[in-house]
Amino acid sequence: MPTDLQNASERRIFERFSARFPAKFKDTRENYGTDVFLRDASAQGIRIVTKERFFWGDQIAVDVELPDGGLPMTLSGFVVWVKSVNLSLWETGIQFNEVDLFRMQRLFKLAESIEQP
Repeated sequence: MPTDLQNASERRIFERFSARFPAKFKDTRENYGTDVFLRDASAQGIRIVTKERFFWGDQIAVDVELPDGGLPMTLSGFVVWVKSVNLSLWETGIQFNEVDLFRMQRLFKLAESIEQP
């Protein structure tokens, strides 16, 4: 019997890739990586780990700090799932409001260059 995770991957149009970068919630004064980290991404959404608990349907915008020296990448969308990691940490799946392949190409290339020796 397929699990929910298998069903989700079968429905996925774009492949997910590891993208571990510090992030912060848009328009906050917190430092990057204080309360939120980007863990992986696809052209349709991202997975973040955060101290904040969100709920299905919440709108979220995060700024991701990338090592290319450019401006932070702002990614926004709505919560599609939440999973408790421990008492004070949450994994949150965010589906983008719009698919932007050009912007995601920047993220993919930077993530790929960091993973390769």
